[in-house]
Amino acid sequence: MKRLTQFLVAAAALTLCAQVADMRTPEELQGVAITEHLGERVDLNLSFIAEDGYPHKLAEYFSKGRPVILNLVYYTCPMLCNLVLNGQTDAMRQLPWTAGNEFEVVTISIDPTENYGLAKNKKAVYLSSYDRETSGWHFLTDHEGNVAKLARQVGFGYKLDPKTGQYAHAAAIFVLSPDGMVSRYLYGVRFKPLDLRLALTEAAGGKFGLSERILLYCFHYDPASKSYVPFARNFMRFGGVLAMLALGFVLYRLWRRERLNSRANRLMVTAK
Repeated sequence: MKRLTQFLVAAAALTLCAQVADMRTPEELQGVAITEHLGERVDLNLSFIAEDGYPHKLAEYFSKGRPVILNLVYYTCPMLCNLVLNGQTDAMRQLPWTAGNEFEVVTISIDPTENYGLAKNKKAVYLSSYDRETSGWHFLTDHEGNVAKLARQVGFGYKLDPKTGQYAHAAAIFVLSPDGMVSRYLYGVRFKPLDLRLALTEAAGGKFGLSERILLYCFHYDPASKSYVPFARNFMRFGGVLAMLALGFVLYRLWRRERLNSRANRLMVTAK
């Protein structure tokens, strides 16, 4: 009986090990992940080829004191990159702000073989989809291997599959502060407009206006859900303030009405 028990335990252990081995990340996906580098700054001296065919430093796109949406894609990507760009564009259309006014957008190809002609064509497609006049969305390509350096700085892992010529990578966009600090990661291919709005407000240091500061006070980023969620305590505080203001307004109206009625009564008595 003891030997049978030992055998069953050993068999179960071997089965578990086999299952764990099967669950290991495939070789072609190893290193394909995002490691958050929140609070770290990217090198703004890195240069990339812009749509005009000339190298430009990242600093040019961070020189106007605006937060920056950064995404790393490749322009010949058959599906995932387009889904990310589509989701980002849809969220941007629903913002009360416009790229080039309140924020900048920098899209860079991770494929060093892609040229500025592809970037220019991709830009035309997405500016048409964005459907707003803007000079604030920039499509760049690699220059001197700098895209790999930038990807490491923001923790964006990707890998080329030599068999297909396609890149394996995660789906996310990065929101950076005006001085190049990584402020927030937004994941997936669909982005909530509120999440993007709050991420930009956060990256800008709350400089957009009172309504944005109130939103940021009432919502906070939840790492578990990777989204902004209501901050119950601050919601209650803010709700309490609104309730007090409403009560004060009602009391003022009642006091004013009573005062007017009293004045009218005095005038009537005087007239008699």
